[in-house]
Amino acid sequence: MSPDLPDAGRTAFLLDLDGTLIDIAPRPDLVVVPRELPATLARVRDRAAGALAIVSGRPIAEIDALLGPGFAAAGQHGAELRAAPGAPLSHPDLPAPDPAWLEGAADLAAAHPGAHLERKRHGFVLHFREAPSHGAALRRGLENLLAGAPGFTLLAAKMAWEIRPEAAHKGAAVEALMRQPPFAGRSPLYVGDDVTDEDGIVAALALGGRGLRVDSDFGAPAGVRAWLAAIAA
Repeated sequence: MSPDLPDAGRTAFLLDLDGTLIDIAPRPDLVVVPRELPATLARVRDRAAGALAIVSGRPIAEIDALLGPGFAAAGQHGAELRAAPGAPLSHPDLPAPDPAWLEGAADLAAAHPGAHLERKRHGFVLHFREAPSHGAALRRGLENLLAGAPGFTLLAAKMAWEIRPEAAHKGAAVEALMRQPPFAGRSPLYVGDDVTDEDGIVAALALGGRGLRVDSDFGAPAGVRAWLAAIAA
């Protein structure tokens, strides 16, 4: 059973993308966006007077390519923020990864068939959904690359290892969005599916809101989409 329907007039919707709104694919570039999803999100956004944001590990440019540019967004775990559609992006002062790490990660992906390197402005991800037996070896390789390097962390995701700045996380993104209109003064509701979403859920709870998890509260992204469609209606 899906959670109860919130009061859209008082809620700030903070929604993860991959694994929450859309099903995870073997590689990030292979995801499929259900045809009705952007329109459903737009209706919920309008009912919430604009207070709906996509909070994703993807860059905002990729979020826009998948859903359209009509939403507030936090990309790369909060390394870039847009508080409203059409607003300029803001970039917290975060370090960029050492180019040598990217070269090393590319070498790791090439040495483990099925692994896929996803590059980002402030970090990168090694996906191994198509090479599950290589997960442990890829982690060891990344740990060796980062040995002794301050300011970055290695994070476990679903069939992936991600390197990102320690200060870039979805909790910080939620806090930053909730300080700005149209989110300020509303009750935050975060929905996510992965380890990277736990910071966002903790932040929403600390601000007096709610956190929902796909597996335990919806079962699958299809359940999240049906719940949003009910809110939109």
